[in-house]
Amino acid sequence: MHTTPAEPHWITSRHSDNGGNCVEVATNVPDAAPVRDSKNPAGPALIFPSVAFASFVAGVKSGQFDNS
Repeated sequence: MHTTPAEPHWITSRHSDNGGNCVEVATNVPDAAPVRDSKNPAGPALIFPSVAFASFVAGVKSGQFDNS
């Protein structure tokens, strides 16, 4: 059985400046990575499979998406 927590636990990067222009990720949703805009917390969230989101984060960290 797949259950969704009553209240997602949203986090931002430790590198964010608390200026409200951040991407937030919910860390307590099984097998998924909900992502939302911190400027609009009541707005929609994009839901990614956790494996796909982890791959994206690894690509960002490695510079895969940097413009050169």
